[in-house]
Amino acid sequence: MSMLKFASLTSLAAGIMMAAGAAVADPITIKFSHVVAENTPKGQMAIKFQELVEEKLGDQVDVEVYPNSQLYGDDQVLEAMLLGDVQLAAPSLSKFQKYTDQLQVFDLPFLFEDMAAVERFQNSATGVQLLTSLQDKGLIGLGYLHNGLKQLSASEPLRVPEDAAGKKFRIQTSDVLAAQFKAIDAVPLKKPFSEVFILLQTQAIDGQENTYSNIYSQKFFEVQPYITESNHGLIDYMVVSSASFWNGLPEDVRPKVEAALKQALAYGNSIALKENQEAKQAIIDSGKSEIITLTPEQRQQWVEAMKPVWDQFADEIGQDVIDAAVASNEG
Repeated sequence: MSMLKFASLTSLAAGIMMAAGAAVADPITIKFSHVVAENTPKGQMAIKFQELVEEKLGDQVDVEVYPNSQLYGDDQVLEAMLLGDVQLAAPSLSKFQKYTDQLQVFDLPFLFEDMAAVERFQNSATGVQLLTSLQDKGLIGLGYLHNGLKQLSASEPLRVPEDAAGKKFRIQTSDVLAAQFKAIDAVPLKKPFSEVFILLQTQAIDGQENTYSNIYSQKFFEVQPYITESNHGLIDYMVVSSASFWNGLPEDVRPKVEAALKQALAYGNSIALKENQEAKQAIIDSGKSEIITLTPEQRQQWVEAMKPVWDQFADEIGQDVIDAAVASNEG
């Protein structure tokens, strides 16, 4: 073999090795930002997604999970996503009002009878269509993740709507939720999730609404002596990405990432109900917060007080979307 040919082969081999090294050194990075603790359904789903992507794609894709608002709160993450600073997030459905009116359906009070009805609606043609309602704003909905039904916590017992009059409640950034509390003469305050504990602890607010798993994992029960089991609303999430990032994933990568996400969502949803039941029991066992069970008559008073909010937002959401959600209660 001539020296020239040997040198060419050596150069070619070095080039291949350098290219391979570059491929290993420069994986696709997916920063997954969320606002809750790792022991919540969302937190466990994110970790499962990270594990599944590593299992399916090895060094090709690197998933970095940032819980507890380490990167962004839900109020900032979608803008950060559109700027390319984060690739995956799972904001509460309440956070999408800026991008579409239709998703406000999930904030309507006393809309769903139970989580089975929520599941039926999200899997329906209308529920699937809602995932695409963000596309003209540069975002892609990839699936729904459950947290659960909301309870009311407060510094004083809440048994009938009149008990909430004049009290300040933290809410997510949602006009529907603001209207819900105004309907019972309470004062809604839109504040970041990361600030809720200190606001409760310092008595800057009187109460908040959340699922048992969030009330427990964020230690709200330690600074709220009363929790009313109202099941009046829903906290679920939409896993979302930017259209430019998602559509820009290589054709041999995106299906595997998609499959990992589908599996992770199924995992997260399977544990959401269990997590809430366990969190409720842990709160009871702590003795720090009393859980108030409403009588049917008391609960009906809350329903009647808040039901006008449906009509208030029917034009924005679409009566057909509300009707499809109501129909999901029929099984």
